[in-house]
Amino acid sequence: MNKIIRISKLFSDQTAVFVLIAAGIAMLKPDLFYWVKGSSQTAILGFIMLTMGMTLSTDDFKILAKRPLDIFIGASAQYTIMPLLAFAIVEIANLPKGIAVGLLLVGTCPGGVSSNIMSYLAKGDVAFSVGMTTASTLLSPIMTPLLMLWLSGESVEVDALGMFKSILIVTLLPVIIGSLLNWLFAKNQSYKKTMQIMPMFSVIGLAFIVAGVTAYHGEHFFTSGIAIFCAISIHNSLGYLSGYILGIITGMKTPQRRTIAIEVGCQNAGLGTNLASTHFPTLPDAALASAVACVYHSISGTILANAFALYDKFKNR
Repeated sequence: MNKIIRISKLFSDQTAVFVLIAAGIAMLKPDLFYWVKGSSQTAILGFIMLTMGMTLSTDDFKILAKRPLDIFIGASAQYTIMPLLAFAIVEIANLPKGIAVGLLLVGTCPGGVSSNIMSYLAKGDVAFSVGMTTASTLLSPIMTPLLMLWLSGESVEVDALGMFKSILIVTLLPVIIGSLLNWLFAKNQSYKKTMQIMPMFSVIGLAFIVAGVTAYHGEHFFTSGIAIFCAISIHNSLGYLSGYILGIITGMKTPQRRTIAIEVGCQNAGLGTNLASTHFPTLPDAALASAVACVYHSISGTILANAFALYDKFKNR
């Protein structure tokens, strides 16, 4: 079991690498991942969110009550900065409809499921990170459909009610079930050991989602790839910068600034990919943009976290 736990940690630490490998294989052998679509894709994402819920204890939820101002600032930033940045990029760059929808979906989704790990690597405030991720996820069934309807409803038909149901099933319910499991079995030693290997399955699940979208839409990357990459890169980078500046303005200490930067910049692009595939099937670039964001956010978030850690290392010499 200890060996499996070490392997799980490797998967967690190298999330971006495994996601990139899966995407590369899907480009070369797309038929291996054609099964990752529709209900199977939804089930995988639901499982990832279940594993996230299983990491949340009652103490984590108490964070929401003990630090309401910090959480409010973080959640507000999540659902204002990123959606508005996405909208601005779409308008300024006059992006094609498919890419625009994908970027807006990424911008209106809650915090990424790997942001807690990145906050830990960055020597940030992990409790604050968990609180922000929890809050934004709980709000997502309402905020994501409403923001999408507001930002893109005029030019793209948005099924806000259908999106609400999808997010409810894919995110909120699995998180609640996972939290209940943790509450019931947290003291059980077998459960504790099982929890230590769950990150590995979460990474595998994320890799499957990205690979599935790549398998179906990978050929579009060569026609839309540059535009998608630039849009995702600018959006993500501005999110990190805006989050960190917000932390300074609101008087947060360095660990909290790093955390809010990562939480704001890293979105749950896996959810965006699922929503794009489900609700915008006629716009393949929307799903592709979300899938690219999955990979890019994992890489950039890990690099940023490592940069923060290296800064501390050299500063303390």
